[in-house]
Amino acid sequence: MATKPGERKQQILEALAKMLETPTQEKITTASLAAKLDVSEAALYRHFASKAQMFEGLISFIEQSLFSLINKITTEETDGMTQVRRIVTIMLLFAEKNPGMTRVLIGDALVNEDNRLQLRINQMLDRLESTIKQSFRIAQTQTSQAMDAESQANLMLCFVIGRWHQFAKSGYKRKPMEFIQQQLNYLNGAE
Repeated sequence: MATKPGERKQQILEALAKMLETPTQEKITTASLAAKLDVSEAALYRHFASKAQMFEGLISFIEQSLFSLINKITTEETDGMTQVRRIVTIMLLFAEKNPGMTRVLIGDALVNEDNRLQLRINQMLDRLESTIKQSFRIAQTQTSQAMDAESQANLMLCFVIGRWHQFAKSGYKRKPMEFIQQQLNYLNGAE
């Protein structure tokens, strides 16, 4: 059965993401991925030069998904604190809806893979933190409340990463969105 250009590539990435949803920490090999798709390993390499390139495809999907949603928030929402709450919520909701991607975000799936993959995730996390920091700076100009945008953005990112870890390490049982409104209130100094 013939597939459209790019369709097989997408199927490979979807199968990889699905395999990452398994709570076990087994390493995913190209052989196991090929078996899952019922194709040869050579067929995988016709679409991707390496397994690292497959993970890069997943990271690109994560970046595109998160930043398109975050850009929409920062464009539509003028209140800085509302931006922060919505950005953090989007980051947690993305993980909850894409459990396999959570293992990529926390680096679990990248252990023993090319080091540049973890560097790329780190750069993405830095961009996310910078975006949150900018929202805190907007909030600072909108209120008379003194706040350290840099430390608060870092706290929010650490909170999100912690929730991602808890989700992955619990076998996807502890949902990232659990208690989010109450916890954001605590983190932002509200009661």
